[in-house]
Order: sequence, then structure tokens, then C-alpha cells
Amino acid sequence: MSGFKRDWSGNAKRRDGPKPAQKPVVRNAYTPMFEQLRNELDEHHDRRERIVKASRDITALSKKIIFSLQRVRKIEDQLPANIQSEVDSRLVDISKLLAAIAPEIQGINRHRYARSLMCLEELVEALTFAHYLRTQTLIANAELSPMVEDLARKGATSPTEDEVMADASSSSDEKPVPRAAADAPEPPTVALTQDDYLYGVFDLTGEMMRFATTSTALSGAMASGGQAGEDEPRTIVQDMHELGTLFEMLPVGSGNRSQWEKKLEVTRQSVQKVERLGYDRIIRGSERPKGWIPDLSAGDQGPGEEE
Repeated sequence: MSGFKRDWSGNAKRRDGPKPAQKPVVRNAYTPMFEQLRNELDEHHDRRERIVKASRDITALSKKIIFSLQRVRKIEDQLPANIQSEVDSRLVDISKLLAAIAPEIQGINRHRYARSLMCLEELVEALTFAHYLRTQTLIANAELSPMVEDLARKGATSPTEDEVMADASSSSDEKPVPRAAADAPEPPTVALTQDDYLYGVFDLTGEMMRFATTSTALSGAMASGGQAGEDEPRTIVQDMHELGTLFEMLPVGSGNRSQWEKKLEVTRQSVQKVERLGYDRIIRGSERPKGWIPDLSAGDQGPGEEE
């Protein structure tokens, strides 16, 4: 009886020599069905990977827009030119990413990959925050959704090399004529869902709280969009009160109670921090040095305020 070699661990080594021939694949009437399912799963995972990568980039760009907007110091009709330029350039990049994933999330796929499209909440937060800094109002979903769809269309219809170029022998006064787009199909777009909008507005309250803290510390007054000479302009404290009250009144949809309650609790904390900020400015404002920023952490509360 012939023996066989073992390694230092006592395991049998692979035998040298030609490999045994592979067994033929057995095919039957069900084989094409399983091959089709395999291909569909491969397409699903590849599509999801592309969506996740684009979503990560859109989230990063949206956060950069918010960071730029946090450098604004007051509510007025126009954003500062340098900040507006940064916002516009990043929206151009976002539009290209939205156009790239728009064909992947049409029909039922829009809800199938909803968890991979958390970037839309961040985009809603950035767009609503920019709108608030210009108008001191909350943009409605009916107005915001067409804006996002238009971003996706602009990314899909950006200028390309397919446009007809001017002939070298033509006059310099003649302009190149672009290809007629009448026969071209309408590019797919990205539509917002109700959850995208509501959760984005939930996160907006946190940015409003940060803006209120910084602007109050630097200006000595609560941020408002009132004109000079106006007696009692509406301040950001009142806006936070209204937002918090509306969220408390909204019913919780089935299937998202846990996430809804978490975001609602964070909103309550943001409203309370802005309230405390307003109280400190009114009651003890004369004692605060210019540029003082309050400590809004939970440890700053007194013993009687803790639950």
C-alpha cells in the first residue's frame, strides 16, 4: 500500500500530477431558469453598487454646500457672491451624479433602492437651508421636487462633443448649430419621495440651530429677515417653534416609527437649544462679551432641568 506526504501540521499534501478531469455540468429543464435568476442577481448587485457610490459622492457634496452656507451671517435676499459660487459649482457636480443614476432608479427600483438613496435627504437639507437663508421660509415639497428633477435633467443634457461643429471654411460670424433635440427622448429624472423631504427637513432644524448660535454670537441679536426700521421682525426662534409644532402634529407612517421618533427627538433638542439661546440674550445679554457662544451641551442644564 503506497503512502502519501504530510506537511508540518499533519495535513495531507496535494498530490502532484495531472488534475482530475472536471465532471460535466448537468443540465435539465430548470437550468435556464436558474441561470436567468443568477444574471438578474448579478445585475442587481452591480446596479446597487453604482447607486451607493454615487450616493456617497452626492452626500459629500451636499455636506460641503451646507458647510459653505454656515458661513452666512444673516438672512437676506441674496447669498454672498463667493458662497453662491461655491453652491452653484457643487450643484453642477450633483446634477451629473443624479443624471448618472437616474436610469437605474426608475419605476419600482425607486423604492427598491430607497435605503441606498439616503443622499437625497442630505440634498433636501442643503436646498431647504439655502432657501431659508434667502427667504426665511420653508420651501414646500411641491416646489422642491421639480428642482431636484431639473438638476437631473441638466446633468443629462450637459454639452457634449456630439454637437455639430462649425465647418472650417464657413464664415466666422456663423455660429454652430446644435443637433435638433426634438426627436430625442426625455431623459430620466430623480423624483423625491415624501420621506426624503420630511427627513431632510428634520435635519434642517439642526443646521438652523447652528446658524442661530453662530450668528447670534457674532451680531448680538437673533437672526431674522426683518428690514431696517421694522418694529418686531420674526426671528429664527419663532421659525423653530413653528417647525417643531408642525412635526409634533404629523402622524407617524407605518414602518418608519423608530427613525421618525429619533429624528423628532433631535428636533426637540434643537428647538430647546435655540430657546435657551434666546433667553440668554434677553435676560443676560448685557453681561455677555461680544463673540460669546453658549454651551448648548446637555451637561449645561441645572439639576432641576434634568428628567
